Amino acid sequence: MAEAHQDSGGGGDFDLTQFYQIFFEEAGENLDQMEQMLLNLNLETADDEELNGVFRCAHSVKGGAATFGFTDVAELTHQMESLLDRLRRHELQPNAAMVDVLLESADASRSLLARHQAGGEGDGVPTADLVRRISELAAGGSVTPAPAPIQVKIPAPEQKLPVAVEPPKSKTTRSLEICIGPIERPEQADAVCELFRDIPGLGDIKPLPSERKDVRVFAVETASTDDDLLDLFAFHVSREHITIKNVDSVPSESADPGYGFFEGAAGAPVAASYADDPQPGAPLAAFPGYGFFDGSPGAPVSTPVAASSGSGALESKVASKAPAKTSPGATVSQPEAATIRVAISKVDQLINLVGELVITQAMLAQNSRALDPAVYQQLLTGLADLDRNTRDLQESVMSIRMIPMSIVFSRFPRMLRDLAGKLGKKVDFVTQGEATELDKGLVEKITDPLTHLVRNSCDHGVELPAERLAAGKSETGTITLSASHQGGSIVIEVRDDGRGMSREKILNKARERGLDVSDQMSDAEVWQLIFAPGFSTAAVVTDVSGRGVGMDVVKRNIAALNGTVEIDSAEGYGMKVSVRLPLTLAIMDGMSVGVGDEVYILPLSSVVESFQVKADAVSTVGQGSQLVKVRDEYMPVIELEKVFQIPRFDFEKSSDIMVVVEADGSRVVLLVDELLGQQQVVVKNLESNYRKVPNVSGATILGDGKVALILDTGALVRRSRH
Repeated sequence: MAEAHQDSGGGGDFDLTQFYQIFFEEAGENLDQMEQMLLNLNLETADDEELNGVFRCAHSVKGGAATFGFTDVAELTHQMESLLDRLRRHELQPNAAMVDVLLESADASRSLLARHQAGGEGDGVPTADLVRRISELAAGGSVTPAPAPIQVKIPAPEQKLPVAVEPPKSKTTRSLEICIGPIERPEQADAVCELFRDIPGLGDIKPLPSERKDVRVFAVETASTDDDLLDLFAFHVSREHITIKNVDSVPSESADPGYGFFEGAAGAPVAASYADDPQPGAPLAAFPGYGFFDGSPGAPVSTPVAASSGSGALESKVASKAPAKTSPGATVSQPEAATIRVAISKVDQLINLVGELVITQAMLAQNSRALDPAVYQQLLTGLADLDRNTRDLQESVMSIRMIPMSIVFSRFPRMLRDLAGKLGKKVDFVTQGEATELDKGLVEKITDPLTHLVRNSCDHGVELPAERLAAGKSETGTITLSASHQGGSIVIEVRDDGRGMSREKILNKARERGLDVSDQMSDAEVWQLIFAPGFSTAAVVTDVSGRGVGMDVVKRNIAALNGTVEIDSAEGYGMKVSVRLPLTLAIMDGMSVGVGDEVYILPLSSVVESFQVKADAVSTVGQGSQLVKVRDEYMPVIELEKVFQIPRFDFEKSSDIMVVVEADGSRVVLLVDELLGQQQVVVKNLESNYRKVPNVSGATILGDGKVALILDTGALVRRSRH
């Protein structure tokens, strides 16, 4: 089948390479869906719907891979499909070994697809052992049980109760005549014969002579329903080209509602239109003739069918919002796609243009302040409307880049399942706030730090089952990953109910490494010690952790995103790590301050307070360092005038306004001339447009067209320490 399609694509009539990217993206989505369904599969009470969903994922990947000639992927997924088919037919009982080999096969399929996407570079992943293990399991071979998987608990709006597996009911074999066409490339229809050969128990198919070259007719003996056949055939030809006719002119025995593709009164094939609102998970054909679907595999959109009186012909009655009848030759309405795929570069370009629009609008607003409202009333009204519309446009465009945290959370169940099995631990994984949205750029950069925190909780936090029982806990530990909006930030928490951290052990380790510590340090200060480079309290170095590389990198990566990390722990009860991040890096709320003739922007999230002081309130200590006392607390003072060497022409003027900023758990005071106000600023990357500047994280363009530097408060705090 693969070569037939490949040859047709290479002859110049139809170039399949234009659909490669669609296939790779949707194959990845199908493999992700399959992994999630396998992880959530209840082995004792797995029902038909769950197993059919996994089967459809594997079949979708196999069909696409075979179409494009990726025979290694097609062969592996074909073996997976054979095992899954026996499971959904209840010929085998699912077990942990089957889930393990299917998950490993999904990983191997990803690697093979990545190699094809890269043009075949590198060595392919060996699959012979996987194929052998799948074949043994499909044949009912005995296997050694794998480690107990973790239970993934994901709160959902509707909880589905487990359904007991009933013995399969006997099905009556039916005689059908299936007509496919008219289609431009009728050889596509021949591929359906492959399905009957590849899927055991599907039935028998035999080609029949056809009066037209663009139509294929088949005689089929099968126990499957019309729905099942249409669902399978749609991998090769579009549904509107398929007509299923019962040879005995009686309705299908299936009580399930059908799709409604039946022969009309005049003998012409009539396709009933889909409902306007397809069910969640219903497949949407990306292009005619190839079954690459957008969306999660699920039950197809069904059309109730009623038998008409008289000659036995069937008429279709389409559910909600569709016409009651479809006459022969009527135009078939297609479902409208709910989403479109857009390259990230286009979205980034749009965001950049909107940022320029915001800057231009601010410039117009600033220049119009001196205008007389009585004379320029209409102009000022238009500028006010422009201001409002620009802000609405800005929020809408920014929301395009916002994606739910479930994208990040979905990769952890599999990782924890494998890690818990390797460590011999039992872990429940709970997620909360998956719908909370975060900028795509931040999501990509926060994934690695979160992965390290979750692995730490499983490795260092959660104890072995015997230890937990001895401590009076349940033998299964719980790791919770949550996300929530708090003000203009997102807070992500990683919590576990494990052993927690030992204050004494951390202090002893810190003294061994020569760090300046004391017993009078607060718990929060002690917990911060684990972020020191190379700091680790693990007694044994493993391939999971213990090398002292990680927590300092975690903090550094989060700080680079203008975020903070806080730790709370209670020995014997567990630990919580809280990560606070801005919702986006493209736009920020800032406070503009003036020093001499220069304007600087401070991130508003770092500003604690501001006040005016007299010069004698500042004390000079050793090496010229300055301190100021603020409510019984001494803070280091940083003069921005000296840091950035700002020339001053009003020589008698001195900075007398202090702004307290906080970063990395410490506070410093910045000396400035004046506070200019708060505003939203569009962040420009200074490093890519100019070069890296110390103590500066970026730049923005003000309303008057001037460039203002955005200060890196974290770097200023670290400067005060040195």
